[in-house]
Amino acid sequence: MSALVTRDLAVHYGPITAISKLSISVEPGEIACLVGSNGAGKSSSLKGIMGLETASGGVLLNGVAVESLPTSSRVQRGIALVPEGRHVFPHMTVQDNLLAGCRDRHGIDVSARMADIMAIFPRLEERLDQLAGTMSGGEQQMLAIGRALMSEPKVLLLDEPTLGLSPAMVDRVAETLATLRKKGLSILLAEQNLNMALSVADHGYVLEMGQPTLSASAAALRADPRVREAYLGAE
Repeated sequence: MSALVTRDLAVHYGPITAISKLSISVEPGEIACLVGSNGAGKSSSLKGIMGLETASGGVLLNGVAVESLPTSSRVQRGIALVPEGRHVFPHMTVQDNLLAGCRDRHGIDVSARMADIMAIFPRLEERLDQLAGTMSGGEQQMLAIGRALMSEPKVLLLDEPTLGLSPAMVDRVAETLATLRKKGLSILLAEQNLNMALSVADHGYVLEMGQPTLSASAAALRADPRVREAYLGAE
């Protein structure tokens, strides 16, 4: 059974359709990526899956239809989003930011989750009492991912997690995603940095102007001359 499935998902902003007929699947323990240029509809796709924007079509989590549920109920069923721009709470401590991540989930062993997050991001353990707004962009991204993981999701959505980061931090994000996959987490990554996305993903979907145009293994997309020419700067 797929961890996440969308069926003809469409996302609307008033009369404007940002995404049309998006049908994808993410398998257990797999990283899938949505790639494309700025404005292709990657962020809108994730917001539609989370119920943050008006959408039509089907969304299934572990075989259960959730498209009619509010965002909080979808979180309860095991999905979490790391938003573009991180959106940490700058005037709250690192610890309080993390605790905010499990606010909408019941029955979680908070101490155990905190220990798990600290094992993945030792830097955060050193800074639990620091205000999030005083951290570097890369550290804030680690915090944003950690906050999402506090809800103990089975499916993690990440929206442009490498945006504005140094090459070293981009590599750190990629390493983190690979670690999470080994732990059995299913990941859907929306990313403009194709080299990073296709290096870490198992499967990819190319979006153009709100329409899915290609679907293949990440290795096949890297080798596809159309993708190389359009997005990777190769002929």
